[in-house]
Amino acid sequence: MSERAGEAVPAAQKSSWTSFMKSLAGFTGDLSAMTAPPFILSPTSLTEFPAYWCERPELFAAIADGKTEQTRALAVLKWFISTLKGQYTSRNESMGSEKKPLNPVLGELFYGYWPANEARGGKTTLVVEQVSHHPPITAYRIENIAKGVILTGHNAQKTSFSGGSIIVKQVGHAVLTVSLPSGQTEEYLITLPRLRIDGLWYGSPYIELAEMSYIQSSTGWLSTIEYKGKGYFSGKSHTFKATLTPPPHGSSEPTVIEGTWHTNSKDVHTGAVFHDVTSPKEEVTVAPIEEQSEWESRKLWFGVAKGIREGDFETAATFKGKIENDQRQKRCDEATANKTWGLKHFQYIESDPVYEHLGKLFKANPPTEDAYVYLNNGPPS
Repeated sequence: MSERAGEAVPAAQKSSWTSFMKSLAGFTGDLSAMTAPPFILSPTSLTEFPAYWCERPELFAAIADGKTEQTRALAVLKWFISTLKGQYTSRNESMGSEKKPLNPVLGELFYGYWPANEARGGKTTLVVEQVSHHPPITAYRIENIAKGVILTGHNAQKTSFSGGSIIVKQVGHAVLTVSLPSGQTEEYLITLPRLRIDGLWYGSPYIELAEMSYIQSSTGWLSTIEYKGKGYFSGKSHTFKATLTPPPHGSSEPTVIEGTWHTNSKDVHTGAVFHDVTSPKEEVTVAPIEEQSEWESRKLWFGVAKGIREGDFETAATFKGKIENDQRQKRCDEATANKTWGLKHFQYIESDPVYEHLGKLFKANPPTEDAYVYLNNGPPS
């Protein structure tokens, strides 16, 4: 391995990459605050990542079209699996390897939408807010009001270094709410997979999903998703097996789906294609920079992102340092005035009743989890 170590690292950056790897190997605690070499930085803030949940907005909207509890549970599973490529492999395709996103500032905002069309009904909107900086926590809301489909969630990461890989435990969950024509409402608790970032020794990091995640419906249907990545000697990258099981005492047979989440999958019993994400995705639409407020991600990080994209890392570092210093001063001013930062779009609660209720059905660990409640005060749509 040592002969090939760092082979994807630009020649001018090899010394900084070597130092970074040495610091990783000797680091204890949470890695999220570590400074990465400039060439591995992404020009995108972490607040933009919730947009990956809806890069195929027709699948999000189609959840409401299911005629039975089972078909809606399958539609939720299909939509969820279809989000994984964007969330976990898109940087490799567009930038050559996984990049470290910009660490958002407290109060950072990201707004976007996917326009209405015949296939998905109404407009789908996105509201994201960085609700904590230490630790970094991002809260989000995605909704298609015309179809009655809403996703609310939050995400944080706890990172560590083990066996040459960065291990990321995703903290948080999402709740999908579907309002049916009958007036009834279904809820789906969505937990998040663990991540393993491999390829570090070669300077070409990529993400592999690990262990299990779950989607528990209030109707009793449960999707259990098992992730199996490429091992050192064998295995195929990005493979998964999902099993949709009926409520206890139900008469339906489980549905089993197998494939690779970054390409396609099939129903094991029928052979029918289940999901296919080899077609182009739909990027979120965002207001022009000049129309954004100073707290919106792309305006806030404009100078940093421009420097990274152009390979001018010195300029990027200068802009980044100014933003970070401004934030430190804001926190000092708040401490002096004995004030705390007030959230704009979300309210923190110590225990999510939906998580606790639905989590009991599959023995979620932990049994309770905090959450951020959306205040229904996003920008006018």
